[in-house]
Amino acid sequence: MSGRGTVEYEMISVERRGEVDWVTMNRPHVLNALNDRHVEELNHYFGALHKDRDCRVVVLKGAGRAYCAGLDLQEGGRSEFDTIDRLAHQRSIAEIVMKMRYCPQPIISLVHGPACGGGFAMALASDIRIAGESVRMNAAFIRIGLSACDIGVSYFLPRLVGASVAAEFMLTGNFITADRALSTGLVSRVVPDDQMEEAAAPLIEQMLTTSPMGLRLTKECLRMSIDAPSLEAAVAMEDRNQILCATAPDFGEGIKAFFEKRRPDYSKKSKEQAA
Repeated sequence: MSGRGTVEYEMISVERRGEVDWVTMNRPHVLNALNDRHVEELNHYFGALHKDRDCRVVVLKGAGRAYCAGLDLQEGGRSEFDTIDRLAHQRSIAEIVMKMRYCPQPIISLVHGPACGGGFAMALASDIRIAGESVRMNAAFIRIGLSACDIGVSYFLPRLVGASVAAEFMLTGNFITADRALSTGLVSRVVPDDQMEEAAAPLIEQMLTTSPMGLRLTKECLRMSIDAPSLEAAVAMEDRNQILCATAPDFGEGIKAFFEKRRPDYSKKSKEQAA
């Protein structure tokens, strides 16, 4: 087991490699389906990232044959739940994707095998998705008597693939295979399952050459600009972020490294300022 703070992780494992957290959903015997403990641990981990000054990038993946097959129906549909309990349970799952979007670290999801329901939502909430050739994603909710609009899927999917394609996937619950995911822009690349980490490596390396503050503010501004009410609102956010970065110590180091054609050496102090 691994843990942070007072929570001991059993359903996920977190491996820190330098400035990158490799987070693995670790219930392979049920295709990493989400039970209450799994939801609690994911919420704790992503909620704690705001205070983590050393982690700059997160890679999220699943153990075994799947990314995440969604809610564990053996545990998630208990008849003793009343309406208030069900709503609280629903919100606890939805909070995972909210915390993923609001944490300052970019999240790269390595998606293979089933990524259904809540697993589909977590993939959509990530900043970058790399798919394995075996990937099968869907809004599984509508296939079990529920609405396909769940856990942020109705928000994320149209913004990623457009309204018409999103409607096709959500109204049918059909599986999205690797080729279709790539052609619609749902994922940035497709590779053999055993090469997903290798495909992520150059992206991670390039992110780590950016300034800590610049990387975090870029994720924030991208998120806010998607829903910006006007060009002026988006530009105002960009202007604010550029001035924050330009007045930080890392800007001078970035310029110097550019002209000296070397990797920037960003200080520990600057990373703390970015937190």
